[in-house]
Amino acid sequence: MIISKTPMRMSFVGGGSDLASFYREYGGAVLSTAIDKYMYITVNRKFDSGIRASYSQTEEVEAAHQIKHPLIRAGLNLVGIEGGIETASMADIPSKGTGLGSSSSFTVGLLHALHCFKQQYVSAEQLAAEACHIEIEICGDPIGKQDQYAAAYGGLNFIRFHQDDSVSVDPVICRTDTLQQLEDHILVFYTGRVREAGSLLAEQTKKTKEDKKVQETLVKMVDLAHDLKRELERNNLDAFGEILHENWELKKTLVGGISDGELDDWYETARNAGALGGKLLGAGRGGFMMFFAPPERRAAIAHALPGLRETKFRFDNNGSQIIFYRP
Repeated sequence: MIISKTPMRMSFVGGGSDLASFYREYGGAVLSTAIDKYMYITVNRKFDSGIRASYSQTEEVEAAHQIKHPLIRAGLNLVGIEGGIETASMADIPSKGTGLGSSSSFTVGLLHALHCFKQQYVSAEQLAAEACHIEIEICGDPIGKQDQYAAAYGGLNFIRFHQDDSVSVDPVICRTDTLQQLEDHILVFYTGRVREAGSLLAEQTKKTKEDKKVQETLVKMVDLAHDLKRELERNNLDAFGEILHENWELKKTLVGGISDGELDDWYETARNAGALGGKLLGAGRGGFMMFFAPPERRAAIAHALPGLRETKFRFDNNGSQIIFYRP
């Protein structure tokens, strides 16, 4: 039996610049962190030569090509497993439509476990690249590359997307107490709304190719990612909330539907209660809202948003791990 444990992610600034329609022209950059909410994938040798895949449904088939779940089917094919295997998945939080990159965490964790099943070592770089290949190229999802790299590497990173399709992952170097203060300043609330990111991202990809204003907005968001990296490396959190707020205001202009009246009201309520900035995590419309605020304002912000569920997050530094290995 093999069990992988793969973190989800919280993206701060630059989201959207990891779409190929943008970074192949301008280069992209995102500053994000992995968080202590995980996707677990269990793989076990099956008694017979068939395949059993358990997720929100359970499939029992004779060969990999018969699996309906596109990510599992593609993962088995990529690693070269035809049968004789069982897979199952669990997550710490709702694993779809919440804006934490759960689909990519699933893909990275699945690949990690499948490679171990084949007794193959695989690096974080290979895991992320293979997950991107499966999700974007094989399955045709209109998504970017940041989630796969955040899940595979873990930590607080400045991730750059180059015009030649290569990706650089640079850890943000700052003092330990700066990271502690950053964690203490972050509040996250579950809106109770889930959404399908695909349609928003497909529209954004289309507009990025055609609309010069959208391209210019994304360039500004990439600049903000660079700014935030510099401030963190100077151990300065004073500008963090302002940069978050500017990034969110820019992001809402990319395509219609990223936010709406209810989300805007929650955001302004939190700001009035002491939040210095924030954003909706993920592509938009629902999922989790994140705010940056002085710790002494946490209670006031939570009190001002009684309809939302506060969720405690900490940073993850390990990336995808194999936590049980008995081949």
